[in-house]
Amino acid sequence: MRISLMDFSTFYQKVQSILETELPSGTSIVKEGCCIAENIEIGRTAFMDKMGIDSELEYKRHCIKNRQIMYHAHIGMNTWRDTVETMALLYKTAEESGFVVDRAGICLDRRMALPKNKRDQIPAETGPELNTHSQWQQVGQAVPIQPHMGDFMIGFPASVENTVQALKAGVTTIGNLSQFFAHEVPMWTDKVSTTIETVKAISIMGAMKNKGTLVHSYLEDGFPALFQDCATVAGWAFLERYIVEKLLNAKLSHCIGGLTSDPLKRTAWVFTLNKIHDYDCIGSMIYGDTISFGSDFNRNRGLVAEYLMWDIMSQLECPTGNAVLPLPVTEALRIPSAEEIVEAQCFGRRIEQTARRLMPYIDFTPAYDFSAKLYSAGKSVFENAIDGFKEAKIDINDPVQMLYVMKMLGAADFEEMFGIGKVNEDSSGGRQPVYPTDVFEMSQRVINENEHIFDNPRSRSRLEGRKFLIASTDVHAHAVTIIHELLSRAGSEITNLGAEINPDQIARAAKSCGVEAILISTHNGMALEYGNRLKAELDRQKVDVPVIMGGVLNQKVEGVALPVDVTTNLKELGFYPSHKLGGSFQKMLEHDTISK
Repeated sequence: MRISLMDFSTFYQKVQSILETELPSGTSIVKEGCCIAENIEIGRTAFMDKMGIDSELEYKRHCIKNRQIMYHAHIGMNTWRDTVETMALLYKTAEESGFVVDRAGICLDRRMALPKNKRDQIPAETGPELNTHSQWQQVGQAVPIQPHMGDFMIGFPASVENTVQALKAGVTTIGNLSQFFAHEVPMWTDKVSTTIETVKAISIMGAMKNKGTLVHSYLEDGFPALFQDCATVAGWAFLERYIVEKLLNAKLSHCIGGLTSDPLKRTAWVFTLNKIHDYDCIGSMIYGDTISFGSDFNRNRGLVAEYLMWDIMSQLECPTGNAVLPLPVTEALRIPSAEEIVEAQCFGRRIEQTARRLMPYIDFTPAYDFSAKLYSAGKSVFENAIDGFKEAKIDINDPVQMLYVMKMLGAADFEEMFGIGKVNEDSSGGRQPVYPTDVFEMSQRVINENEHIFDNPRSRSRLEGRKFLIASTDVHAHAVTIIHELLSRAGSEITNLGAEINPDQIARAAKSCGVEAILISTHNGMALEYGNRLKAELDRQKVDVPVIMGGVLNQKVEGVALPVDVTTNLKELGFYPSHKLGGSFQKMLEHDTISK
């Protein structure tokens, strides 16, 4: 193992503290899930009827055999009606243009992660809710496009409730396991029941594996989004497969791509995941590169063409059933409209024509070489983790215990304990990445490009020794990491609450730590409602400090298909809205409460 005796002692104590929580036996929870599965009949979707199949798995195997490229469309309209209308337009265009949209990801409101009777307790976010039996049935019957249910299904308090409904509607690929580790539902704190429901839901999928069910896991929507080394990501993929397939008897369907821009890495990940799955990888999709997009739509279109061409050629070289995703060029700025989703799908078919023409001239040797390194390094991380878990008295055959401990450990501790890079000798901790992830390298570039704003004599005179609180309203935490590093370099004292933080937690921490300013990152179409709740909590606890709110500053609004910009509304609350790193921060530096 790559950990010192002293490191292991600290790790052991942390694990024992985690295991003080009373957990039911995994065997009993698996049995409950299998009993539920006995009373479920998987529904038939319009896509199944049109294609003459019984599951998406069956269709994927057909595509693999024939090297047929599958296409995924991601849909996040505000309401279910708008979602159905978007799918109808998508299907109509595909029929008229002579192509097939194989699957559509229904991006649900995060409130769907909660049991139905608790959803009104948290702010509305982007995406629809499914609250009636007829809405659930319509999921598979609206149009002949196979529905994919990923966000806020398996991995949350309502895992079983939603999984059962989805299966009855004919959805056979359900996720997102990776979200279990890194996501939290606002106002929900019972991690034990979330773990139980997650294991139970995967057990249902395992009991119905012979009917074509697939447990979807988008790696970069979980801890791998926070890892710095691709080797740790690969090791985590091994771990997820171990739990889902060995302990819970289900079939795992991995996805990656949203935080990976390098064509070599995107291609190598297809080869690596296929090998991790013993050359029987049945992927859900390859997400589009979301970290390279900006406000220049023409440039974004070129980026889509680049990653999509490599994704298609990767599937032609190593078919795994991963559907490719042509992203709308507006993806980085807002939720795409129905017309933009349709345009992207049409664009994707044109790129496929070029990719097929180029295939005879492409040398995949560098991607295979990198894949071999990733596989070997990932296997080392996995073996280190399993050995470490056993030494720390974790029952590696109990899925409840395994998932709960992994969630509670956190991404940073996991990578520091089991990663392959050299341990940093300074106070920062962590490891030096051997195969840096693209998002880690991007974060370092952003830090370097903006260091001059924070680390100059004028800024340091205002920032050194000052106390700041930073947090994210949702799982998108890279902005928080960047701000933490920049403020630390300027000599500030940071209280970093991390991701998925509620307004009351921010207000309490701000008061107890005596911070002089609060910096919030948000993404999920709930900026104004979150801002109102935060303002109320700060007023209630008599905390009067400036608040910067950055990220995607929009709000889901009743009766409107897409979230609307709420920058002006946030200013009216007395906040400092920020669409660009540095601008609003420099203004805030002049605020009386923090200027010297």
